[in-house]
Amino acid sequence: MSDDTRNPAEEADIAATEAASEKTELTPEDAISALLAEKERLDIEVASLKDKFLRAFAEADNVRRRAEREVADAKVYGITNFARDVLTVADDFERALGAVVAEEREKAEGTLKTVLDGIDLTARALTQTLTKHGIAKIEAEGAKFDPNLHQAMFEVPNPEVPSGTVVQVVQPGYTIGGRVLRPALVGVAKGGPKPAPEAPADNTDAA
Repeated sequence: MSDDTRNPAEEADIAATEAASEKTELTPEDAISALLAEKERLDIEVASLKDKFLRAFAEADNVRRRAEREVADAKVYGITNFARDVLTVADDFERALGAVVAEEREKAEGTLKTVLDGIDLTARALTQTLTKHGIAKIEAEGAKFDPNLHQAMFEVPNPEVPSGTVVQVVQPGYTIGGRVLRPALVGVAKGGPKPAPEAPADNTDAA
């Protein structure tokens, strides 16, 4: 179709297309600016995704550590209630052995000696089993009273030892995994000298 035969509408469309084409052509400066803007947008997006990843990784690591700690605690402290019941058996063995005077035990013969030896061996085996599972006896007698480990049942007038010293154990206490399973029931001395204060550390250098 020649230029002479074009109608006005077609000429208008061609003119509009040429104008739009001219507008879409970017200068080098505009192209660089557009690329820099896109790079900045991508950098921000990458930084945001990296932050989200690090947060998610930290949370997952915390969950893993918490789960490991709970599993470890369950292994150590999961038998707490059972262990308390077993301590009653240990108390019975100790009372049975304590009911016989040491001199009479040494003189025992025959069936009585066999029974006493059997009780002693069984009590030792029970103690070893408790130790195997992280259950330890609290050595209270002669120690300074500690409300975290001991439960005072009475006071004993005794001027020969410092006040607050455990002088009698009514019932032994135990710990499990470092935690108190059962406090020791004790008698505490009173009337004696006050415990000597701990001496401050001497930081002076020798001349």
